[in-house]
Amino acid sequence: MQIIKLVFGLTFLLLLSPVMNAQRPVLTDEDVVTEMVTKEVNEVFQSQEFTKKKNKKFSDVKGTMIIDIGVVQNGKVSTFFKVDSDIKNIDFINFMSDYILEHKFQFKLQKQQRYKIRYSITF
Repeated sequence: MQIIKLVFGLTFLLLLSPVMNAQRPVLTDEDVVTEMVTKEVNEVFQSQEFTKKKNKKFSDVKGTMIIDIGVVQNGKVSTFFKVDSDIKNIDFINFMSDYILEHKFQFKLQKQQRYKIRYSITF
């Protein structure tokens, strides 16, 4: 009987754990959203994966980009817009856009809520 309870309990925990891990906080304050987007995008651009891909194709690209990143309810990036840049390499700008558009933030927004965050990065 104990073994059945143990198996049932472990099965329940295994079924429940993905749901628990999938829960992302719902942010409502614009300043908090801006802070979280900035933090996560900094982490993305400093990650080994990004650095490796950037250096493989665009090792000579240097400069600063100012971009607007649109975030929608489910934490996905909805838009990437280059506001200003002294980087003129269109292929690199497209690479950046594609890379960010694939990112999903570790938070959600309230229904029908969208934010646009201005972000500046120097390579």
